[in-house]
Amino acid sequence: MKDNKFIPDHVAVIMDGNGRWAQNTGRDRKEGHQEGMEAIRRVSIRASERGVKVLTLYAFSTENWKRPPQEVKFLMQLPVNFFDRFVPELQENNIKVNMIGFKDKVPGPTKRSIEKAISETKDNTGMVLNFAFNYGGRSEIVEATKSVVDKVLSGELNRKDITEDVLQGELLTHSIQPYDEVDLLIRSSGEQRLSNFLLWQNAYSEFYFSKLYWPDFTGDILDEALLDYQNRSRRYGAL
Repeated sequence: MKDNKFIPDHVAVIMDGNGRWAQNTGRDRKEGHQEGMEAIRRVSIRASERGVKVLTLYAFSTENWKRPPQEVKFLMQLPVNFFDRFVPELQENNIKVNMIGFKDKVPGPTKRSIEKAISETKDNTGMVLNFAFNYGGRSEIVEATKSVVDKVLSGELNRKDITEDVLQGELLTHSIQPYDEVDLLIRSSGEQRLSNFLLWQNAYSEFYFSKLYWPDFTGDILDEALLDYQNRSRRYGAL
């Protein structure tokens, strides 16, 4: 691992492959999701140790509601289980919990569990563990656009003053500024697509694809991704 100044400030992860991991090991899909929860713990602690400022995890997308009702119900319980078990460990590592997403459809117990974890860790000053829960990139941009339009109609904002910075400030990731833009995007399971995840924020991010399913992810695999990132040259369209 190179000097910490080359560590990405914001790492985002599409945690893919829980179901396929379970299928390949002869287990129920629920067990895959449970093992995925353990991977979250491992990777979060290692990312914090390496000096990552924000780790955003794609925990539940706006499209995941299309899954079978029993699986959705189980997925809604996972944040409750995770925070019940791991908040003390997050506290020990000075990790702060945050959430981005649309809360309107999230069941009460799930929402309360997330809010409780956010409240309990709000004074921590280390890495932000940012869960994208009931999140969709296109919906985020649409809602941000509506907010800007409302400000123009109310006279709070002039049309000619609309800039990228103005729109970016209305995105859900405004809560993690100044680290709202992704530096490194990691996706497990071998798939190579964004899946409606942080579409704006990934404009200039570096991508790292692993063939490993998410439950097999470890801190050492994260280190491999970070080292790969350190060996790249980010030019942002320049030479």
